[in-house]
Amino acid sequence: MTKMIIEPTENPKVMKFVADYNLIPGSLELDRNSDISEIPLAQELLKYPFVERIFITANFVAVAKEDAVEWEHVAESLKDLIADELSKNPRVYIQKLKEEIQIFSEMTPNPNVMKFVSNQTLLDGFLELKSREEAADVPLAKAIFDQFEYVTQVFISDNFVAVTKDDSFQWHEIMVEVRAFIAAYLQNHKVVSNIPAAKHENPVEQLINRDYTEKEQKISDILNEYVAPAVEGDGGKISLIGYDEENKVAKMLLQGACSGCPSSTATLKGGIENILKQFVPELVEKVEAVNG
Repeated sequence: MTKMIIEPTENPKVMKFVADYNLIPGSLELDRNSDISEIPLAQELLKYPFVERIFITANFVAVAKEDAVEWEHVAESLKDLIADELSKNPRVYIQKLKEEIQIFSEMTPNPNVMKFVSNQTLLDGFLELKSREEAADVPLAKAIFDQFEYVTQVFISDNFVAVTKDDSFQWHEIMVEVRAFIAAYLQNHKVVSNIPAAKHENPVEQLINRDYTEKEQKISDILNEYVAPAVEGDGGKISLIGYDEENKVAKMLLQGACSGCPSSTATLKGGIENILKQFVPELVEKVEAVNG
């Protein structure tokens, strides 16, 4: 139990109850009209009808009482109550057990893919699950597949989940229930994945055990600096998967919302190919897509 001492003040209606540590930054002045929903100490003190006001600052709690009650009859009881409450909540306010998970929906360029963004990090890296079978060791993805028959792919990366649906529904019909389901799952502190996430710098297994050539690295650097941020912002991922040096063809792996997106070809030709031809014209004349 927190150690407390009782100190009289110049005001005979007010008594100080001093702790052996600083209770809060700043100060609080509370009465029966104050919002004390998150301050258990104030809730308990104001249960006493003779307590008029509470002042909390530095290392003490000052209590103002009505004239009808003498301190010699109540001071020790209040001291014990304050010590007990501070032992439960040393910083005065309720110690919240968990932060509320918030999920926001975002459209992507792919009409079949919706991005659900969390206010907390879900993975350090990414996972792409293209079937219920692939999701067996990824509980969040498995739960989404099991709950919604129309889901065909789940892509989890950093702080978002990109969900791909079939053509049986439009997103405006199902977006709210998918968002609510993901939020409820995460709020219950359920496991996102039982397997390690793939690292962003190594998006494909076949690239993990080899280094880029000098020319491939130049192409990859341009992608990472000028292309990746925008693509990932739309719930997708694009990576250099191969390079035909003789024909100057860079092959891109499309994942997440990019995979199967009707606009991905236009993005490759109108955007990424032009960027690479501008920055490394000696290396790239053409870009080809490989859906992940």
